[in-house]
Amino acid sequence: MILVTGGAGFIGSNVVAALCARGVPVAVCDFFGEEGKWRNLAKAELRDAFHPDALAAWLERHSDRVETVIHMGAISSTSATDADLVLRTNFGLSWYLWQWCAQHGKRFVYASSAATYGAGEQGYDDNGSPEALARLRPLNLYGWSKHLFDRRVARAVAEGEKTPTQWAGLKFFNVYGPNEYHKGAMQSVIARVHAGAARGDEVALFKSGRSDVADGEQKRDFVYVDDCVDVIQWLLDHPAVNGIFNVGTGEARSFADLIRALFAAIGRPPRIAYRDMPEALREHYQYFTQARMERLRQAGFTRPFRSIEEGVRLYVQRHLSQPDIYR
Repeated sequence: MILVTGGAGFIGSNVVAALCARGVPVAVCDFFGEEGKWRNLAKAELRDAFHPDALAAWLERHSDRVETVIHMGAISSTSATDADLVLRTNFGLSWYLWQWCAQHGKRFVYASSAATYGAGEQGYDDNGSPEALARLRPLNLYGWSKHLFDRRVARAVAEGEKTPTQWAGLKFFNVYGPNEYHKGAMQSVIARVHAGAARGDEVALFKSGRSDVADGEQKRDFVYVDDCVDVIQWLLDHPAVNGIFNVGTGEARSFADLIRALFAAIGRPPRIAYRDMPEALREHYQYFTQARMERLRQAGFTRPFRSIEEGVRLYVQRHLSQPDIYR
């Protein structure tokens, strides 16, 4: 059995769907709350589903049945301000699960984040050594909490502490795709603006605050959620692979490109307007992110990643434009 923490969330529920399609027994640990996250799992057959408060007791009862923990659970808001809660959830829980897997001989795959790279002054190389990680400077509390755990893992490995039988940390870049609807303002741009674009409305993007970057040409590494799931499934099929890996396409694309792909997917000419960036965002705004993918490729992952044109088309045609938008 595989335990997926955060299994009712965005990436987690897509992982659950893929595992269920493979006939793998799955249990989910998550806060289900009142945002309708349960809908992300409405089509899945689960062996169990429970609140994080029951996690320790559940693991004790099922230690002989759990083979792998896929840890997607986290406070993922980049605007979170409760440092004690974020630290307890994103670092403390992660370290507890790492130690549990190490002690019980289990496999452990966890979600890190491209937010660990901060403004990108040190580039986007997923060098997992303690020395390389020490040079990164995340810009927000969420990124710091993920970075703190990456550094703890790197130190444990470097100093020969006991590790899970397989371990992998995945630095997800800008992920979009089905089942992100409960995230509110943290949804991808595509999810937020699709309905208006489908009506023919203009899509508003932020103006650039830099003279060397045109409006709409701020760039991100946008990666479709199915590609993230493919990486996780590949890791499950290759238990000898360990390490911290970027998960992105390896190609930065502009927000304007992304919105043009959206209008193409819905069969309308693009209508893009630009508005001033909120003052609160300007100081920490990222103008460019692009995953270096050499380490994952060198580890043996050879599947191509979808372009934004293909990913957005799949998202719109299979989900956002359908009566049932869920996976």
